[in-house]
Amino acid sequence: MNFYQHLPYQINPVALSLFSVEIRWYGLMYLAAFLTVYLLVLFRLKTERFDFTKNHIDDFFTWAIIGILLGGRLGYVLFYNLQHFIQFPLEIFLPFSWDGGFHYVGIYGMSFHGGLLGAVLAFIGFCKKYKLPLWRFGDLFVPAGPLGYMFGRIGNFINGELWGRPTNVPWGMYFPYDPTHLLRHPSQLYEALGEGLLMFCILWPMRTWPQLKHKMFFLYLILYGTVRFIIEFFRQPDEQLGVVLWGMSMGQVLCVIMIAVGAGLLILRKEREKIG
Repeated sequence: MNFYQHLPYQINPVALSLFSVEIRWYGLMYLAAFLTVYLLVLFRLKTERFDFTKNHIDDFFTWAIIGILLGGRLGYVLFYNLQHFIQFPLEIFLPFSWDGGFHYVGIYGMSFHGGLLGAVLAFIGFCKKYKLPLWRFGDLFVPAGPLGYMFGRIGNFINGELWGRPTNVPWGMYFPYDPTHLLRHPSQLYEALGEGLLMFCILWPMRTWPQLKHKMFFLYLILYGTVRFIIEFFRQPDEQLGVVLWGMSMGQVLCVIMIAVGAGLLILRKEREKIG
């Protein structure tokens, strides 16, 4: 049990170093995430009926990667640490800090909700440019997304960041960068399993349900928002924010908005189908 509880101390977040350049597992997990989604989407393209080509998928992934990375970064700036970045705006995209003197800190901080918004804008822009049906294009990608997201949360765990709240449960862990040295929930793993694997196991079998055609994205918003909202009770709120509204963390507030938007869009879609 002692080894298990100190497992994060045994994991080196650096996969390898080449001429003083560190290649971290976190970055490799992002590559694994994009590759997993890409392969799953190609599998669907070959085995199911979609009016899209492999070229559409290849071209869109450039849009998606840029949208997710920019959205994730800007989402973190706006939702989680705006006051700091107003004071030090160059730190938004440069890996240096001017707080307390000039020094290298790397690019840190990504927001899932910002990344999702960036991906949505990429979807809209790409479909508009190439005149593709937006919701059907979303149907193709949504069931594959959670399995890719699982790798991102594993990357957070390897990085020793975004740990959970203090706990006494036997599966709690100590994290090397936690200044309090308290036993904590490994909430990154909860998210990898809940928001990643569980969501995939729910959505993947539902991908061919005819009643969900053009509605997979709305369902995703509702399901993800619900699962993430629950897991946030075990995740340590961001230090600079704490709880922000009615005892909820920023993540929970954004999840409530997700659920409301997903439910609203689903209702509108059903009403339009009734009208014909």
